[in-house]
Amino acid sequence: MAAEPAAVALITLGVDDLQRATRFYEEIGFAKSVSQSSDTVSFFRAGGVVLALFGRRALAEDAGLPEEQRSGFGGITLARNFPSREAVDEAFVRAVSAGATPLKTPRDVFWGGYSGYVADPDGHPIELAWNPLFPVNADGTIDLPM
Repeated sequence: MAAEPAAVALITLGVDDLQRATRFYEEIGFAKSVSQSSDTVSFFRAGGVVLALFGRRALAEDAGLPEEQRSGFGGITLARNFPSREAVDEAFVRAVSAGATPLKTPRDVFWGGYSGYVADPDGHPIELAWNPLFPVNADGTIDLPM
């Protein structure tokens, strides 16, 4: 029997206020699935994966984990790649206008690209980047060179 291919299909973020978080992700350009979303969860197309928003307490319970208040960096970031430095700057302004907290203004970075960070309304960090090594496809996905 062949092993299933390794793939991330869905990323779920635990949020404190689902309506606020849903509005934020819609305002920065994510398309919500009306047919699959409900009062307790929002699903968005996110390139080759699905981004889900679910109540923080309910997500912790579902995973069998204690719900603890986060303090500081949780060890994970989301990243969006863009086709140019200018597109990164525009995305940064759009995210802040939609309610994100600026963490690091876009700038040239050590790995040869250009990036900045914002935090969504629940504190999840999002990197906004242009990476000359990862060309961006028309649908916003990247092809990882092997």
